[in-house]
Amino acid sequence: MIPEPTAAAASRSSEQNKNSDDEANTSGAVNHSEDESGNENRRKSVRRRKRAHTASENVKRKSAKASRSSVSKAGGSHSRQRHVEAVTLFEVVTMGRSAMQAVIDDWIEAYVADRDSSLLDLIGFFIQCSGCKGVVTAEMCQSKADSDVMSKMVEELDEVSSLQYKKFLAFPWILTVTWPMDTDSVEYPLIQSGPYGRWFHSEFCDFVSVLVAQCQHSVIFDSYLMNTLISLLTELSNSYVRAFRHTCTLAAVKLLSSLVGVALSLSVGIENSQKLYKVQKTKTVRQKSTQQLERIQKKITELQEKRGEIESMMDIVFKGVFLKRYRDVLPEIRSLCMEELGLWMKLYSSAFLNDSYLKYMGWMMNDKIPDVRLKCVLGLQGLYGDPLLLPKLDLFTSRFKDRMISMTLDKDNEVALQTMKLLVLISKSSDNALSPEDYKQLLQFVYCSQRPLAATAGELLYSRLLNTVTPGSDTQDEINEEEEHKQGTSATLKALLQFHQEAELHKHVVYLVDSLWDCGGALLKDWAALTSVLLQDSSSHSPGLTLAEQAVLVEILVASVRQASEGPALAGRSGAKKVMNAREKKTQIDDCAKLTEHLLVVLPKLLSKFSSSSDIVASLMRIPQYFLPECPQAENTQAVSGLMAEMGAVLNLHLGPAVLEAAARTYLSLCGEETTWCSTAQAARDSLVQTWVDQLTFLLEDSLKDDCFSADEAKTGEIVATLRKLRAFHNCHDLSQWSLFELLSPLLSEDSSQGGPPPEVLLEVLQCLCYFMLWSLNTSSETLTSRDKAVAQRLQLRLFCERSHRSLSHPDHSVQQQAFLGVCDVLMAHSYQRHVWDPTSFGPLLYTPSPKLQRALLTFVCMRIFVGPDCDSQSRVSENSEVERLEDLHKRRNLLAAFCKLVVHGVLEMSMAAEVFMYYVKYYNDFGDIIKEMVYRTRQMDKIESARTLVLCLQQLFVRLKKEQESGGSAHPGVQTFTSIKELARRFALTFGDLVKFRECIVVIHRNGIEFVFQEFSQTPETPTPPYLSYLTILSEFSSKLLKPDKKTVFSYLQKHTAEHIIVLREECWQPLIYYRASLLAVAEGEDAVSYVSSDRKLCLPNRSPFSKQKLEGGKSPCPFSPVDSKASKGHRSNFSPSQRERTTDTDQFSVPLEPPARRLTTEGSVLSTSNEVDDDAVEIELEI
Repeated sequence: MIPEPTAAAASRSSEQNKNSDDEANTSGAVNHSEDESGNENRRKSVRRRKRAHTASENVKRKSAKASRSSVSKAGGSHSRQRHVEAVTLFEVVTMGRSAMQAVIDDWIEAYVADRDSSLLDLIGFFIQCSGCKGVVTAEMCQSKADSDVMSKMVEELDEVSSLQYKKFLAFPWILTVTWPMDTDSVEYPLIQSGPYGRWFHSEFCDFVSVLVAQCQHSVIFDSYLMNTLISLLTELSNSYVRAFRHTCTLAAVKLLSSLVGVALSLSVGIENSQKLYKVQKTKTVRQKSTQQLERIQKKITELQEKRGEIESMMDIVFKGVFLKRYRDVLPEIRSLCMEELGLWMKLYSSAFLNDSYLKYMGWMMNDKIPDVRLKCVLGLQGLYGDPLLLPKLDLFTSRFKDRMISMTLDKDNEVALQTMKLLVLISKSSDNALSPEDYKQLLQFVYCSQRPLAATAGELLYSRLLNTVTPGSDTQDEINEEEEHKQGTSATLKALLQFHQEAELHKHVVYLVDSLWDCGGALLKDWAALTSVLLQDSSSHSPGLTLAEQAVLVEILVASVRQASEGPALAGRSGAKKVMNAREKKTQIDDCAKLTEHLLVVLPKLLSKFSSSSDIVASLMRIPQYFLPECPQAENTQAVSGLMAEMGAVLNLHLGPAVLEAAARTYLSLCGEETTWCSTAQAARDSLVQTWVDQLTFLLEDSLKDDCFSADEAKTGEIVATLRKLRAFHNCHDLSQWSLFELLSPLLSEDSSQGGPPPEVLLEVLQCLCYFMLWSLNTSSETLTSRDKAVAQRLQLRLFCERSHRSLSHPDHSVQQQAFLGVCDVLMAHSYQRHVWDPTSFGPLLYTPSPKLQRALLTFVCMRIFVGPDCDSQSRVSENSEVERLEDLHKRRNLLAAFCKLVVHGVLEMSMAAEVFMYYVKYYNDFGDIIKEMVYRTRQMDKIESARTLVLCLQQLFVRLKKEQESGGSAHPGVQTFTSIKELARRFALTFGDLVKFRECIVVIHRNGIEFVFQEFSQTPETPTPPYLSYLTILSEFSSKLLKPDKKTVFSYLQKHTAEHIIVLREECWQPLIYYRASLLAVAEGEDAVSYVSSDRKLCLPNRSPFSKQKLEGGKSPCPFSPVDSKASKGHRSNFSPSQRERTTDTDQFSVPLEPPARRLTTEGSVLSTSNEVDDDAVEIELEI
């Protein structure tokens, strides 16, 4: 904006001093009108930018009167109620389009009267819109060719006066813009965030358009207004100041767009005049009028001259602004240039739609900013969407086709989507524009993860391959319309099947159906046509489908049913509409009713025809899950009974997991209480289950004799088949009424080494019993009506855990894994039921797993999960493929997660997690996320106990390493190196983020570590140092997490335990203590604590440490004993003195007691137990904050 002239600017011209009073009056009038107008947006902009809306120094009284009259005309009765004073052109932008037109009309009148002053007002308007808080001065220029004038064109910065100058030529003036350097000038109106920036952009563009529209019949052709305006915008668009460059580039391209509109109107006038001229010439001699012909010809010539003049203006703007700014460093400028270029080529194709202009669009499709590329693609869409413009785009298409195809892989989803839409337009415009290889590449996007892009590729597929397929012409004359429709649908489906089979990109047809749903929904919803093709025999007049094609078509049928019932939400595909409106919901209900009505009758026929194919049957049996229960056809009990009968027949033929799972879920959906056919479905289900239970009872009576399982291979196969059916249904249905626990539990009591059941039988039995216990616990609130039933349930739970405990030692690994998962799931369900149990009613009684079972679970985790090479190896087993390795890793992650949940939810003791924490670093790539989450969850439960568990983990690893080194044996797989233990401690320390929140935990870790090293240590000449002294090096990793007051406390506690021993600092064996003390006090010169790293298999310390290099006599000791001894530390000190001991043990007495000391590790045990009794020597600590 342009406020009142500054003192520096006023001293330049005496004319400015003469008009200063007028400017002050005008400024006051503007502020008054602003307060009275009530324009909310203008008040917001004033508050945000704190701008002073002032008039230009060149505005005169008559201009102000014209503005007042124009606002009065535009405002109507509203303006009569409020007295509106003079406004500037910048303020007109805030008043709307109606006021804008009136004010511009008055400005044109003022321009006709005094064009210099009015033109300077217009120049000031563009300066203000750039956010410039300065003044504009002008001096007359006699000639553009004057070399002295061109040498004066500068743009520089005066650091002394903190002012910026831009001096440029806007003939016939040399304009000088002066504005202060301030940070606020960076945010000019066009880039302001929020609604104001968008609103200003729109109003500013409207102003330029209205200005040209109102001037097109008058002053636009006076060779003065447009020359000055174009010169102004060209010069300011070349400024290094971003605000000038951006604002004036926008004004220039909008000016060119407005000139295009003027040229179009002139072209229409020329065309109409030429038609009139032809009509006059065709008249007879009597009717002809020579004067009228001359008048028309003169008008045509005049319009052509005006159009030529307009085109000359457009060419000047294009060359002076666009050619310099379309590659501007600012992305917004490049974007608006490309947007307007597309508009010019579409509106005024005769001048702009040629290769010399199209090349800029092609070049900028390689821009690094997505918005610029997007504007290019959108502009090209407007061109290819007009059939009249297509002949001029052939060369561009052949030149930039490859780039457009590659842009479908753009990292910006919107650019890729719009590019695909552009290619669809190109494909529709010409059959030869894209080659078969191009189509093959583009049609692959029907399987992409972005649904909008996939749907657009589906539109291309439907229009290219499916929509053009027609049946043979030789039979069309002989068949009726219905038969013709069936043949057309059949041919279209065959083309779709051929595409899916030839692509070989994806096995899931559901994504292909989702991509075609928007454009080919009519085909995919034609249930009658789809099923008729499937039921069609190969002996008919049209060739039938192969078995592979039938399988794919069944998948398409199931996917279309799912899509119609559930909508486009798919796993792994984003961008779908999440909320449906009322119309879409009604359409969905209607589609579900139609498919239910049709498929309820046809599905039994399909099941009967494809009963021999397990894959096809598994897909077909999922269809009833999407039926609509409220459908009128649902009351047809005969159709429902027929469907149940066919499903039962299928279950007697197939035992595949997919068939059994689909059948169980379908029966679950049909047996819902809200369905109309629930009674029929429940009766059919109960009949099936009863048949299987009777069959299994009979088989087990013959197989279990004399506490031994004896069955031949055929009978074992029958037992396994029946168990699989029961297990699949027990997963979805509550089969407690058939008492499967009493029937199957004896199978787990048999010893595998003494004729027990084979592994495949045990695997099914374990899963069935697990489901039985889960259903029993889930329905406790309904079934446990007395204490006796609760006791019986707990007995079943205990018996299941004991039998599963025995299976954990089974030779077969799959049986072990299933027993482990079953125990974990049941114990978790029991814990959940205990938490949600209502005390006012009967519920499950508390069951605690035995210590043997807990140790067995922990042993399984260590032996079956943390196996093989560590995270640095490429594969766990070299002979296994990558797929098998990943599947095995997925199973082990599930097993570890099941165990961790037991610890997190308090089913197992937290100390059991110590063994898992040991592998945090070694198996970080495979299980690091699970173990880290376990650390955080246990810390939320009990942060002190969690800290003890971390200490227990480190101490167990250290003791194992110590024993291995003392024994001198070979390396054991469970033993880690000293370096890895130290790294594990560092990782543990990093998990403590909030030092204030976890300060007690850190103090507990240090206290337990000190007690672990010095407790029960008696110094003798043979053992001058504690055997676990090197553990202090590991403990030092937690020193950085101590707060300063706590460091003094821990140091005092360390002094208490070292006071009874003679410590010689010069001896190498005491270096871990020196290291730990330095980490607590952090007084080493130039560093906090030296990096102490032991060798991988030796606990002995390096020969020389950084502290041993320092002279202890006559110098500052690197490890003073306490803060109060810092002054005395300059003298010679090689051991502790009694006086120093008294001084250190009496400092910093605290009121919050620390945790009791941990007991010494046993030589055999791997779990470090802690005492719950407080020791007499416990030190009370007050945590200073």
